[in-house]
Amino acid sequence: MTDEKNEGKGFTIVDKRGRAEEESEEPSPPIDSQELPKADFNTFLLSLGTSALYHLGFVKDPETGEAAEVNRPIAKQTIDTLELLQEKTKGNLDEQETQLLQNLLTELRMRFIDAGK
Repeated sequence: MTDEKNEGKGFTIVDKRGRAEEESEEPSPPIDSQELPKADFNTFLLSLGTSALYHLGFVKDPETGEAAEVNRPIAKQTIDTLELLQEKTKGNLDEQETQLLQNLLTELRMRFIDAGK
């Protein structure tokens, strides 16, 4: 049973296994690990923060160059994830990590409120 108002929404899965010879595009070259920032806790926090800012419309879409569509529920979930990390890591972070997490949460909470206006 198909709901007509939702028709056309969703996604399609296409299995392309075994069709490599049919592909006209060359695969992307592998990303050089030296080009990426070191994976540490601060980088992880900043990644989550950037994700929240993207979903609040403060970061441009890398493909279109335009502000991303605001999605407050996903932004809230990301902020909640950072709050969970703050709670669960209390007493286990160094001063710099603690300060970064606190500042990031303060900034994201303020921007979350601004995005709701």
